Amino acid sequence: MLHYPYVGLINMKNSLSTEATQQTLSILEKRFATNPHRHPNIDWQVIALRLKQFPEKLASLAEMESTGGEPDVFTYDATTDTYYFCDCAVESPAGRRSVCYDRAALEARKEHQPHNSAVEMATAIGVELMSEQQYRLLQSLGEFDLKTSSWILTPSNIRKLGGALFCDRRYDHVFVYHNGAQSYYAARGFRGVLKL
Repeated sequence: MLHYPYVGLINMKNSLSTEATQQTLSILEKRFATNPHRHPNIDWQVIALRLKQFPEKLASLAEMESTGGEPDVFTYDATTDTYYFCDCAVESPAGRRSVCYDRAALEARKEHQPHNSAVEMATAIGVELMSEQQYRLLQSLGEFDLKTSSWILTPSNIRKLGGALFCDRRYDHVFVYHNGAQSYYAARGFRGVLKL
């Protein structure tokens, strides 16, 4: 895992040093090669070339890595020619736990506020929260969140009523739950999705 201090891309240049670029590409290539079942028929060289064309995306992946996400390619949309990375750490990324859902939820909590929110951290990193469909796709590629849980993108009608959704895997089944958006737990983080 890379060890950059988490400052978010809002406060940093949207590119990495030459050394960090090579280190990040090396980590991603090794993970890609080790997990071919996540991305059959996708060539790493195509991914690497595109990452070099979009250094801000590589910087986002470095942030995902530094916060424990272990990002990897997990799907491709041929209609838009878009590759998708997501956090593939077995448990919800350790550097992104104990957060409520979004800024409104954080501000609504008058006591014992968490240090951040999932939506704000995702925005700062340059990713989006996983949708339920994306989360289920990831779970079809392995077993994730056996001890933790992850906030997912919540429909606006649920969020307007004060709720937010999260998922985990228990008893060999993927569950979707609801909670007050202002809640936070040491074992709940979020998984990000990056479009390339």
